[in-house]
Amino acid sequence: MISFLASKPGRPVPDAEIRQRYNRLRWHALFGIFIGYTAYYILRNNFLLSSPELISDFGFTKKDIGFISGTMLVVYGLSKGFMSAFADNSNPKHFMIFGLVMSGLVNLMMGFSASFWAFLFLCVLNGIFQGMGAGPAYVVLANWFPRKSRGVITAIFNVSHNVGGGLVAPIAGASIAWLGSEHWQAAHFIVPTAIATIIALIFYIFGAGRTYNEGLPPTTKILGTEQDELIVTKSEEVKLTTWEIFRDYIMKDINVWFVSFIDVFTYMIRFGVLTWLPLYLLETKGFTKGQMATAFAIFEWAAIPSTLLAGWLTDTYFKGRRMPLAIITLTGVGIAMFVYWGGNDLLTVTIGAGIIGCLIYVPMFLSSLQTIELVPSFAAGSATGLRGLLSYILGSFSGTALFGILAEHFGWDAGFYLLLFAVCGCIFCCYMTHLGVLRLEKKRKIVNIK
Repeated sequence: MISFLASKPGRPVPDAEIRQRYNRLRWHALFGIFIGYTAYYILRNNFLLSSPELISDFGFTKKDIGFISGTMLVVYGLSKGFMSAFADNSNPKHFMIFGLVMSGLVNLMMGFSASFWAFLFLCVLNGIFQGMGAGPAYVVLANWFPRKSRGVITAIFNVSHNVGGGLVAPIAGASIAWLGSEHWQAAHFIVPTAIATIIALIFYIFGAGRTYNEGLPPTTKILGTEQDELIVTKSEEVKLTTWEIFRDYIMKDINVWFVSFIDVFTYMIRFGVLTWLPLYLLETKGFTKGQMATAFAIFEWAAIPSTLLAGWLTDTYFKGRRMPLAIITLTGVGIAMFVYWGGNDLLTVTIGAGIIGCLIYVPMFLSSLQTIELVPSFAAGSATGLRGLLSYILGSFSGTALFGILAEHFGWDAGFYLLLFAVCGCIFCCYMTHLGVLRLEKKRKIVNIK
């Protein structure tokens, strides 16, 4: 591994200063990954906004745009799986910054490219480097925050992708207004790269790696919270290779597989609604493009308050148990699916789409949070990688391509049956994951008694 990326011990902090240093650096750590992941999304979603100009100025077709975006999605899923595993043996701060800078360089080159094959190649590269964002972020969360407060903290971090995704269009619009429509390449690619570079610099100055990289002992030792955790890591310094971590702590853990398939089913629902909502509303409900855009926006932005509330609820009322709330919200998704499916007026369909958007992101968020609590902190990246790999390769494919095939050959109802199957499958996986958590809690109690 490149020396800059390797996980190295920081200068040991004197015992008298450990608690004060920890209290300060944990917020630096959260701040760093929040702005860093926001920047990742600024450099990921900007390509789609340039589609009209690519078609009008460079002769791209809709098929070309679809092929490029679909290829990038698959490459990103694969990269997220492998890169997250590599993050376990890295300094997560440096790993995340390196990926962000490389993604920025790729976007910079996209600002000077005009051919289909050049864009395809650069989007593949971007997908690879984009996969370096999630894994190290969850490594940081697993290392700095105890289970009793991890719900709220992870919810705050999780909002970063909504913030980043929501900033793409305003950045492009302001840039075009400033530079002129003839400089759309600069507006869509070069300006976002400049913003991400500034964020990377701020991240490097103010962010933090894992506690081990900052010269501190594990968080459980600092706070004395070993009895609250499902899995306790005695040291952040691990001599296992990436493959050994994945083989011994991921592949053999049935709980990790169940929680990963929660993500598969939630991504199936998310992409199934998000991808086909515009066409479904225009073709079958007779909506105007403006009405469709309203329902689309509500679906996305409804996720922010529900995610923050879910983190607080699982910390406060569910005592760190994440799956009961996931099951409750998935039941709500199933009910809202019938409202969205059967409604014929703007208000009813918009309410249905809004409730689905509000609730489906809750089990998505809770599965990511539960994942890092089911494994030792040194395996958090590998567990996140498996979840990300399966969710994009199986979940997003089923929600987009498989839904489309069913809708094309058997009508829209067949696609909705697929989504209802996903809701039921997701509830089952949540229940099995919860049973696994209960077993781990029982095991921890026995160890504490001894």
